[in-house]
Amino acid sequence: MDLTKLYQTQISLTEWLEKIGHPQTDAIRVEDNSKRPRMKILNEIIGLPYDKPYNFSAREIADNALEFQKLLIEHGEELCALRLVPTVEGLPKLRNRGFKIKDSIPWFWEQKIDPDKYKVEVVPHSDKPLFSTIFIVNERGIYGEVVVGTHALLTQGFYGESRPITFAYDWSKWKFSEDNQKIVDHVLAIAKHLLVDDDNKRKEISSKLDVKFYHNYLAGYFETIINEDTGLWFIDYNRILGNIYKDYSCLLSGAQNIDGVSGQSGSGGKTQGRVRIVKTKEDLATAKFNDGEVLVCGMTAPEYLPLMIKAVAVITDMGGILSHAAIVCRELKKPAVVGTKNATQVLKDGDLVEVDGENGAVRMI
Repeated sequence: MDLTKLYQTQISLTEWLEKIGHPQTDAIRVEDNSKRPRMKILNEIIGLPYDKPYNFSAREIADNALEFQKLLIEHGEELCALRLVPTVEGLPKLRNRGFKIKDSIPWFWEQKIDPDKYKVEVVPHSDKPLFSTIFIVNERGIYGEVVVGTHALLTQGFYGESRPITFAYDWSKWKFSEDNQKIVDHVLAIAKHLLVDDDNKRKEISSKLDVKFYHNYLAGYFETIINEDTGLWFIDYNRILGNIYKDYSCLLSGAQNIDGVSGQSGSGGKTQGRVRIVKTKEDLATAKFNDGEVLVCGMTAPEYLPLMIKAVAVITDMGGILSHAAIVCRELKKPAVVGTKNATQVLKDGDLVEVDGENGAVRMI
């Protein structure tokens, strides 16, 4: 996947939520903008590995300050994600990924920001990803997905042959949707970083970050990536998303049924409706979508939001249980079955179906 092209068309989760008028949009935006300072605290207390950035004010870059010149000389050839984080309310976060640090500077100038209202995070990036995960730790357990490749395959939901493997730990037993010992070992190693047996360290973390622990595991929403050349990084830690998913749990595979359409639970609930297939983004221009229909597509992208709002449920060929689109369906309270592989081939326009988001099943009526 070409990440530089992906980030030109995809939007952040905060922007997804803003477009549906989510009441916690501003709080989630602040949480996202401050995630690395939180991970720094965890790094200092429990050694959590994370993608530690080089930090500057936008003014320092605009004025080509000495410290920034030094960074360009010593690390200019390294790949990065450049994040422009607003320091005042109401301004958007801007980012690109996959360019060398020195080659990201023209993009910085193209944004035409007020350099006195932004800070800049030069985040390390690797083009040699091995595995990525996205998961929730809550009172019920640990639930998430792992994929071979970059984390964008999970957050955006677009993937090819490298399909996600779902995992679940209900505080008694680990379960995986596929038998792969390398994946199992990787996920268990990640979880171990969040297991804090030291009572004093848990109290210190709780005091500084106002968080909860379950069975001594730190609660929240997390994303990780392990690279061939840099090792494991936690790249996101979000307390608000963790709270939104505080009651979340998932089955490892969708319920099998005679209609041949099953997947994963993207959003719970059960409803009925007529199928409307809008297979690709190119079909959106001619799609005649009615209120109350079931949206069936390859994968939802931001352009699908008007249809997602009108739909009674969403079914996708691709996608994952914690992709941005699945989270949006959950917040819209629309049942969603994701990762079916074949919904756009098996279902037809006008089919009357029951969408069981809780069990990841689609049944013909």
